Amino acid sequence: MAPLIITSGDPAGIGPEIALRAAASGQKNIVLMGCPSHLEKLARQAGIEISLKVISKPELDNLDISGPLPILPISWAETPEPGKPTSKNAPQIIKSISDATSLALSGKAAGIVTNPIAKSILYESGFHYPGHTEFLASLDNHADTIMMLANAHLRVVPLTIHIPLKEVANAINPPAILKTLSILNDGLKQYFGIATPKIAIAGLNPHAGENGHIGDEEIGLLSPAIEMARQAGIEVTSPLPADTLFHEEQRKRFDCVLCMYHDQALIPVKTLDFFGSVNITLGLSFIRTSPDHGTAFDRANQFCARADSLIAAITTARNMASSIKP
Repeated sequence: MAPLIITSGDPAGIGPEIALRAAASGQKNIVLMGCPSHLEKLARQAGIEISLKVISKPELDNLDISGPLPILPISWAETPEPGKPTSKNAPQIIKSISDATSLALSGKAAGIVTNPIAKSILYESGFHYPGHTEFLASLDNHADTIMMLANAHLRVVPLTIHIPLKEVANAINPPAILKTLSILNDGLKQYFGIATPKIAIAGLNPHAGENGHIGDEEIGLLSPAIEMARQAGIEVTSPLPADTLFHEEQRKRFDCVLCMYHDQALIPVKTLDFFGSVNITLGLSFIRTSPDHGTAFDRANQFCARADSLIAAITTARNMASSIKP
């Protein structure tokens, strides 16, 4: 299998540290993007015993996965300092994402695992995308994508993501629901080996609207989309009350839950396993996962970051790549 590429993320955050910790813990067949001298210094500061080896892109075809951690070099405009981000390095951060995507699209990488970025830093360099996912979609011929959060206990997809709660109801519509269900259904088949995915739908309102007595979005918006999805061969439930959807016995009935808004999805998955949850982008023509946390600039200079989520992201990406049928 081709290697997984781990992007640099913001080098002033915890991304480089957790990547080094992941490699030191035994993760193999991964390639880290970054500045070798910066990474060597960081390893010393964090007490991580690891050997690094600078490689070029052509060497990805015959990578020695038993040796030192391969590094695709980045020359930062300003030497990174943990906890002190600078927009001077934004162009290189953006380029690392673009380069990793190109390697995945060309088949030289089995997928990419993206370290956290700080969008506010990138905006100062002309970055105009809402986030990582939208940028990756643009690089992938403007693919339609969805965000899935997953751990060993639960998979969830938020229908709406980073919008105010008061705008959620207006953002819900049957075409968006149907498109999301279609991408989710295909992704569960392609990457998770689930022949007939079972998808639960969380209602928007308390008690899933109580037959229209506590809101009618379930009747007027969700139900028509669900019926269209069923006609397309997707196995999906009617809207279910979110307050009873995530306990252990109920979770066993479904492969994933489509939620109506950000916190409805992320609160249960992070509560069940805060450190082991993974962000997965479905709908791209290549595999992309990421740790389910941010840059943590406030902790970067403490050199005690946990690599659990990044390790889970690497493992998930590797499993997804292994699930693809020739």
